[in-house]
Amino acid sequence: MNLLKRGGALALLTGTVVLLAGLAPSASAAHGAPTPPQWTPPGLLDQAKGNPHQTFDVIIRGARGVSTDGVANAFGAASHGTIGRRFSSINGIAATLNGAELTALSHNPNILSIVPNAPVSPVGIEESRLWRDTVGASQVPTLTGPAIRPAIAVVDSGLDTTKTQDFPNVLATVNLSSDDPAATGDAEGHGTMVAGIAAGAGAYPGVVPGAPLVAVRTADANGASHLGDVIAACDWILQHQAQYDIRVANFSLVSDAESSFVTDPLDAAIEQLWFHGIFVVAASGNFGVPGGVFMAHAPGNDPFVMTVGALDTNGTASPSDDFAAPWSAYGFTGDGFFKPEISAPGRWIVGPVPDGSTLATTAPDRIVAPGYMWMSGTSLSAPMVAGAADAVLALHPNWTPGQVKGALMASASALPSIADWAGGVGELDAPAALALAGAPDADANLEQFVVSDGLGGLVFDGNGWETAVQSATNWSATNWSATNWSATNWSATNWSATNWSATNWSATNWSATNWSATAWLP
Repeated sequence: MNLLKRGGALALLTGTVVLLAGLAPSASAAHGAPTPPQWTPPGLLDQAKGNPHQTFDVIIRGARGVSTDGVANAFGAASHGTIGRRFSSINGIAATLNGAELTALSHNPNILSIVPNAPVSPVGIEESRLWRDTVGASQVPTLTGPAIRPAIAVVDSGLDTTKTQDFPNVLATVNLSSDDPAATGDAEGHGTMVAGIAAGAGAYPGVVPGAPLVAVRTADANGASHLGDVIAACDWILQHQAQYDIRVANFSLVSDAESSFVTDPLDAAIEQLWFHGIFVVAASGNFGVPGGVFMAHAPGNDPFVMTVGALDTNGTASPSDDFAAPWSAYGFTGDGFFKPEISAPGRWIVGPVPDGSTLATTAPDRIVAPGYMWMSGTSLSAPMVAGAADAVLALHPNWTPGQVKGALMASASALPSIADWAGGVGELDAPAALALAGAPDADANLEQFVVSDGLGGLVFDGNGWETAVQSATNWSATNWSATNWSATNWSATNWSATNWSATNWSATNWSATNWSATAWLP
């Protein structure tokens, strides 16, 4: 059984949300050749064919226009396996079946994709209080009173609600972890720290202290989630969006497996939040190397969401000398988009953690005061952006997620010390974003491919987008945005030079996740 790993908050979990394993189009599909009716990682199909009696734990997504019930019916007709969760953010189910049944189901035209219910993990954490001056958090106006700020949903390992000084405004907590469904609080500590960076009100305050929080637990004490748990978190957020006025969702998670956003079920679930007016923040991950990496890891590979990288402030409040943390991931996705869009401090960050949590007991030398410790990673950079987005939406409640993303990008501080766009368009500058009277829609031209799903909702038309890209002679990410972010050509990608169709998705050995390899960040 595969698990998802977190994608960037704590130094303890070296960043890797192993979520989806290979939902990307094959090379033949990219060139217009006939393809099977659904996407299944070649490695998974090979294992299923070679092991017809072995049990596989998978996520099954229906084709456009096929409901979740339709997917369940197709599964029942082809398998004697077991259905787990039925999702509402995507038309799909979690299920177990044997190799022979999986192979047969892979040819059903009502099925879009079958992928492993892969692992997800947190990323990493490190930087005391200096980060607040760097991103201008101390200049974010304090708003009080009911319904003044929208709520931030933190999808993570839970929240220590006993820390009332840090979290005076927790609206709801829910546990969706399939490994530890009866647990309460936050046994790992990652979720509490992430929430504290966004909205903590204690000794080490976040960007928007005391903002309303909703904690959606998917991870156990070791930070492990399942793909199905995170998709279920998207379901829950959509179902309770109006009740709690949820307008921001933070996912400090990164998939170990490589995939295309067009077919990845987690990306599809995340996009449903975006299409329903919820601004989504994702950590870029802690697997970066100089020169960039292949950024084909959900959910940060999705062009709609705002992906966040990590910076080192170099010991000063000025962004001019900041540099990208050496492990902060950046580069092009398999679909040709550059990630991250923006960065924020991510080294030596102090935040609240529960006493006795995994983080606190694993690294007691990092505790700086009772109930607080420092960590490093993109997981901690992401909630800084989530907090800033919450402040922007408090002033501009009618702005779309694309406009909030545009405001944060257009106002970002330049990073002259960083080459290769390793920090995205720049460093988060919350006061500058709040000063904008209007904002460009960062996803304007992508939105032409958001169409009816045939079931009364909206979905991204991946086939239509791929056709448009294939017909373009010089594809650039700027073609999908209404703004040239810095006159220096934010993403001058010659798309035709990016051989995305040659990506060897089958090289991802989804079953070989080495959990013992996780380590603390430097």
